[in-house]
Amino acid sequence: MSNQDAFEVIGGNSLKGELIPQGAKNEALQILCAVLLTDEPVHITNIPEILDVNRLMELLKGLGVKITKNGTGDYTFQADNLDLDYFKSKEFQTNARRIRGSVMLIGPLLSRVGRAYLPKPGGDKIGRRRLDTHFHGLKMLGGEFVYDDDEGTFSIQSDKLKGTFILMDEISVTGTANVLMAAALAEGETKIYNAACEPYLQQLSKMLIRMGANITGVGSNLLTIHGVNSLKGTNHRMLPDMIEIGSFIGLAAMTQSDIRIKNAQVKELGVIPSVFRKLGIQLNIEGDDIHIPAQSHYEIQPFIDGSILTIYDSPWPGFTPDLMSIVLVTATQAKGSVLMHQKMFESRLFFVDKLIDMGAQIILCDPHRATVIGLDRTSQLRGIKMSSPDIRAGVALLIAALSANGKSVINNIHQIDRGYQNIDGRLNAIGAQIKRL
Repeated sequence: MSNQDAFEVIGGNSLKGELIPQGAKNEALQILCAVLLTDEPVHITNIPEILDVNRLMELLKGLGVKITKNGTGDYTFQADNLDLDYFKSKEFQTNARRIRGSVMLIGPLLSRVGRAYLPKPGGDKIGRRRLDTHFHGLKMLGGEFVYDDDEGTFSIQSDKLKGTFILMDEISVTGTANVLMAAALAEGETKIYNAACEPYLQQLSKMLIRMGANITGVGSNLLTIHGVNSLKGTNHRMLPDMIEIGSFIGLAAMTQSDIRIKNAQVKELGVIPSVFRKLGIQLNIEGDDIHIPAQSHYEIQPFIDGSILTIYDSPWPGFTPDLMSIVLVTATQAKGSVLMHQKMFESRLFFVDKLIDMGAQIILCDPHRATVIGLDRTSQLRGIKMSSPDIRAGVALLIAALSANGKSVINNIHQIDRGYQNIDGRLNAIGAQIKRL
C-alpha cells in the first residue's frame, strides 16, 4: 500500500481519445499459479502490472520460482527448484493473507510436489467467499487437509492424487481452476461437473493443453481431464480485462465522452455489450475496437411487457458480478428506472450510500437489491469525500466523481490499484483531472 492513498477528482469534464485495456486480472491470478506445474520456462505476455498480481509474483519468487522481466507485462517463469520451507515463513503467512488469489497455489503444488500450505486468504469485503469448494475438490482427488484453528492455516498433502468424478457445490471460477490444475497431473480420469466456464478459465485450459495436459469440454460446465505424468513449458498471452472494458463503457456514458476502446477481443465479452445497450448506451463495434460516441442522453429499455428492467449477475455466460457496481452507477444518469439484483455477493451494494450522498436516486431494497431511478441528467451528481470499499465499487465511485460537479476525494484507493493499472495516468491522458494525494 502506498502513502498516496487518495484521489482528488475534478468532475464534469468530457473525455476524448483511445484507451487500451490492461491484461485480465482474474486470468492473471490463475495463469501465474499454473507456472508451478512444470519445471520448464513459461513465457507470459500482457500481464497487468497491478497490486494483486505483483503480490502473487512475490509469493512465487519466495517459493523459488525464477522470474525474468522481458518488458512491460512480459515475463518468463521457471519453477525448476521450489523451496517449500518458504511456506512456514512469517513473510509467506503475511503476504498470502493479503490476496485471495494465493489459494490457487495449492492445487498445482499438491499435484506436482505432494504438499501445500496456506493461511486463510484476504481480498475484497464483498460478502462470504467460501473456500470449501476448493478444499472439497482437492480432497476428492486424494488431498488430506488439516486446519490449524490457532494459527488460522491450512495444510494439505497427498502421495499421489487420483482422478475421480467431482460435482462442484458452487460454480466457483478459482475453485474450478484449482481443481483443474491439480487434476492435470493426477492419476487417471477426472470429471469436473458444474465447472465454471469463464473465458479466463478457457484460457487456463488452453494453456494447460499446450503444456501437454489432456482436457476436453473446454468452455462447457463439464471438464474431463486425463492425468499426465508431467507438463512442459509454453507461451501464453492474457486476454484484455473485460471488467475494465465494461468500466470504460460506463465511464464514456456517464461523462458524455467519445472513447474508443482498442483491441477489446469483442468475441470474448459475452453479454456485456448487450447489457450496456439495455441502458440505452450506443456502442459501435469496429473490428476489435468498441467506439462509444458522446451521448447527451441514454434511455433504459424496459422489458417487452413494459415492466421495469432487472439486471442481475450470474455465472458465465451470464452477466459478471464484477460489473454490477459499474452498471448501477451508469444507470444513475440514464432516463428510466432499473432494478439491480446482486445475487452472488451480499455486501457489494453497500457503496450506494455514497452515490445517494452525491445526489443519485437509489433505493437500497436489501443487501442484494437496489432500485435506481435515473436522473436523465436533469441534475448532475455533486462531488463529495468518500472511501472505496472494494476494487469494483472503487472504480464505480471514480466514474461517479468524474461525472460529478466539483471536487471529490476518494480515500482507500489502494483498493482500486489492486485491480486497475495506472488508472489515473491513463484517464488523465484523455482529459480527466485525477490527482494522487
